[in-house]
Amino acid sequence: MNILKSTWSFVLIMLLTVSTVVAQSIISGNVKDAAGEPVFGANVILKGTDKGAVTDIDGNYSISNVANGDYTIVGSSLGYSRYSKKISVSADMTYNFVMQEDAESLDAIVVTGVTNPKAKIESSVSVTTLGTASITQSAPRTTAEIFRTIPGIRSESSGGEGNSNISVRGVPISSGGSKYVQLQEDGLPVLLYGDISFATADIFTRFDANVSRIEAIRGGSASTQTSNAPGGIINIISKTGQSEGGTIGTTFGANYDSFRTDFAYGTEIADDLFMHAGGFYRVGEGIRDAGFTANNGGQFKLSLMKKFDKGSVRVYGKYLNDRAIAYLPGPIQVSGTNENPTWESAPNFDATTGSLHTPNLLQTLRLGPDGERSRGNVADGMHPVSTAVGISANFDLGNSWSVTNNGRFASNNGAFVSPFPSQVATGAEIADSFGAGSSLEFTDGSPVADGSLVARIHMFDVELENFNNFMNDLKLSKTYDNLDVTLGYFKSVQNISMNWTWNSYLQEVQGENARLINAFDPTGAPLSENGLYAYGTPFWGNLARNYDTQYNVSAPYVNVALEASEKLNIDASVRFDMGKVDGTFTGGTESVIDINNDGVISAPEQNVFSVNNAAPTTVDYDYDYVSYSLGLNYKLKDRQALFARYSRGAAAKADRILFSGLDYQNSDRINALDFLNQAEIGYKQGFDNGALYVTGFYSKTTEQAGFEATNPDLIIDNDYQSFGVEVEGSYRMNDLTVKGAVTYTNATLESGDNEGNAPRRQPDFIYNLIPSYNFGADKQNSLGLSFIGQTKAYAQDTNELIMPGFVIVNGFVNVGITKDLNANLSANNLFDTLGITESEEGSIVEGQTNFLRARALPGRSISLGLQYNF
Repeated sequence: MNILKSTWSFVLIMLLTVSTVVAQSIISGNVKDAAGEPVFGANVILKGTDKGAVTDIDGNYSISNVANGDYTIVGSSLGYSRYSKKISVSADMTYNFVMQEDAESLDAIVVTGVTNPKAKIESSVSVTTLGTASITQSAPRTTAEIFRTIPGIRSESSGGEGNSNISVRGVPISSGGSKYVQLQEDGLPVLLYGDISFATADIFTRFDANVSRIEAIRGGSASTQTSNAPGGIINIISKTGQSEGGTIGTTFGANYDSFRTDFAYGTEIADDLFMHAGGFYRVGEGIRDAGFTANNGGQFKLSLMKKFDKGSVRVYGKYLNDRAIAYLPGPIQVSGTNENPTWESAPNFDATTGSLHTPNLLQTLRLGPDGERSRGNVADGMHPVSTAVGISANFDLGNSWSVTNNGRFASNNGAFVSPFPSQVATGAEIADSFGAGSSLEFTDGSPVADGSLVARIHMFDVELENFNNFMNDLKLSKTYDNLDVTLGYFKSVQNISMNWTWNSYLQEVQGENARLINAFDPTGAPLSENGLYAYGTPFWGNLARNYDTQYNVSAPYVNVALEASEKLNIDASVRFDMGKVDGTFTGGTESVIDINNDGVISAPEQNVFSVNNAAPTTVDYDYDYVSYSLGLNYKLKDRQALFARYSRGAAAKADRILFSGLDYQNSDRINALDFLNQAEIGYKQGFDNGALYVTGFYSKTTEQAGFEATNPDLIIDNDYQSFGVEVEGSYRMNDLTVKGAVTYTNATLESGDNEGNAPRRQPDFIYNLIPSYNFGADKQNSLGLSFIGQTKAYAQDTNELIMPGFVIVNGFVNVGITKDLNANLSANNLFDTLGITESEEGSIVEGQTNFLRARALPGRSISLGLQYNF
């Protein structure tokens, strides 16, 4: 009996043991990043248990003795977003997953403004990385609006798809564009100079589904890593196809006329051969009332990348042909005092939706640089045409030597055509400007009331004939134990060939479908034809000119990086820029021409202002300058570091120097350079769910503005100084993520009549706050807001008229209809806030109503989108 009991007990124990063994399973798999590369050292755990593993160098993991049931598998690693997914275990299973890089992480790799890619925690630079998800959250309507969320960067995005003013850390906007901040695509400048008149770099740049991320360097090593960018670099980095998949989406305006389709696809087409292609096409009136199709065009980009055992080669191309409306200053009403003004829409012109564009003025007749008649099309707006081909390669040469070369040729041309209000006044005031007793009539013959508002329009009609450029950056590096030495050579040839052929018109101040106005002398004789009263701009003393110049720049540089200890990194760099400029500059002349070929010399045709081909001025001068930068980074802990840097650099002038009538053949008397000295000290702190960056900065700018007419031996120096602090951070709490940045800047002019004043358009604070929330069973849905604002600023350096501070609130909602199909609703400027970014006038007459010319941010715009990922 006892033997029988023992036997059954043994059998029962064995059965239970077998049952227990059967119920235990193994979960194994592989973890990769979005580029398909294995993630080494990632923690993979089963939430709520003590079961877990760490991935090996190939990204593999294995978790043993897992009881059958339901779990949540969690993946985490520095530099990546937390991965979480519910799984059911009933037997041994393989579970592979992909982790997405976290751009805010201190372990994210930086490639911009450094000679060798480094993690943020090891870099002695102020850098911000924007992923595509972060960009979407701010609901941008233009590329320049993306840059508003970068700390320290002030991007005045009121001009539309281009022609934006971009500055950094209180460094002044003394001319349009991005004089001290360089826009790059894949590590090379879009244009060699960022402030070319009517051809700013952002005109030739578009954000679309080809973009992987955007990196922005402020100060730091930007001075020595490229030419003409002492203030910073904004680098738009393209996808390469290493992450297989694609997207196609359509977006259209809900309360404005716009329709856009984006597409992109990347894949491995052969062993270690990757392809990515994509682009967009867009058509519509735009976010202001133009009265015609003002945006029409698109872009296509293609990339082929081959990886080898010891390097890679990438060949890429871009074709951009886009027409985008250019919003210039518009009429606005201001009352009160200079210190406490009230800004509001002018009669019949809504500051946030109105435009001086009108379907009644779509063609402007002109004489070209060779005297030929042609017509400018106002619907062209900013019309960049760019065909670019580039190749980048990097190889390990062995024995700790490596080489990198990045080169690109771009064929660039196009046009810039847009109405600029040289004056806004009453009908009576405009009539009197043509002589006492003159009168105004609409083109249909009806009179213009004396008290109604009239705009004197100067049509900015510029042909961008040849802006071709070649860029090449070659780097040879050698590693000696803890020392990296890089020798580099940058070469660029930039053509600048353009024609200014401007005309003058009169039109009513009306936000939509404005009518043209004719002027008549006291006898009733016409002084204009269909609104055109001058072939030229006599109100400004006439402006017609032609540039045909070439800028040839060579810049050798050297960078040394020393790992002094496990915690301390030191780097130093020096660069020598040499520029050679040649070509011609031609002003204007007056003549009598029957320009419209009707056989009659009308009043405007009695004085036609055109390019004076008989008197070109030779441009032939050189310039050179030395830039340097010294930085150190001290790692306090694994995710905590301090850095400091001092640097000096310069930005060379291009066509802006041709305004002053200087001696363009005397290199010693050409004020070709503006210098910038900077110092910064920063703190970086990483958390399990976020990061914090704090950087204090100081900058001193010396601008050589030009010769004083009464003393030709004197060069006027405009000096500026600024100091301040940037704070940038992000934090993730389960499904809620909050990102934000604030920059305080105290900037002053240090010379001239306005010494001690704040530079124009420079607020004390710029800031942004972007909360977002993911929800749904698979977190497929998300919603968020962005608050982007600034405090008050002065309209001009005289520090009289104040432009009020503002906060622009944007929002978005993404809904996952299926696993791969998403719908999007986004709103820009939800509360239709009036935000003034610049004013032509620097003061008002207090106690009365004034009509000024200013650029305001566009009002509320709502878009709907549908996107399919595959």
